[in-house]
Amino acid sequence: MANIKSASEIEKMKISGNLASRVLEMIGAYVKPGISTAELDQICHDYIVNELKAIPSPLNYRGFPKSICTSINHQVCHGIPSNEKILKNGDIINIDITVCKNDFHGDTSKMFFIGEPSILAKRLCQVTRECMIKAIQLVKPGLHVGDIGAVIQEHALKNNFTVVKDYCGHGIGRNFHESPQILHYGIKNTGIILKEGMTFTIEPMINSGKEETKVLGDGWTVVTRDRSLSAQFEHTILVTKKGHEVLTIRNEENVSEFE
Repeated sequence: MANIKSASEIEKMKISGNLASRVLEMIGAYVKPGISTAELDQICHDYIVNELKAIPSPLNYRGFPKSICTSINHQVCHGIPSNEKILKNGDIINIDITVCKNDFHGDTSKMFFIGEPSILAKRLCQVTRECMIKAIQLVKPGLHVGDIGAVIQEHALKNNFTVVKDYCGHGIGRNFHESPQILHYGIKNTGIILKEGMTFTIEPMINSGKEETKVLGDGWTVVTRDRSLSAQFEHTILVTKKGHEVLTIRNEENVSEFE
């Protein structure tokens, strides 16, 4: 069953969500050609630990060796930062941040452009963010989770992109991952019904080619099988009495976008 959060737990979730968003805002200035993803990881790690006095949730989670996930171009998710991965002009990269503070997690990610990406890459990123926003706008008590997946799938397919079905959004709270699962495809009026106090991520992964993925030999990095581009955006959402609240909203974003 989905974990309904108490008022005090929700306050802690808001703190964690805000901290995660601050990390994404901070790292943007460093995401430039010539930097390695390992350097980005180190900057985020130091900021989370030293500035925010928090814990990077991915570090040592089920053996994951780094503090953030960095997924470039045809990498879908869970990319491991490394000294060998140097950002270059034209790349797109997803940086995925999860922060734990007071035993509660906040999880968010966004796409960054390195220099000037292709028109296709820009359009993929724009449509992926639109998929997330359209899904968030629906969230309220009484909604079936199938409606979230259906609106994402419909918007992606309409734009000639595909939805990754191997990975999904998830409940979040004291646990990095908990119930419910939030699929990014589905049928309206199916699945569990949202209730006030639920907290979960919506994090569509959208491909420019086919939907199939595979995991690389490192046991973590997920890529598109056809090496087509992939994009992802993610926010942590709270179901409120009348609708929803985005717990990981950034200063560059407008609350009205999600209403």
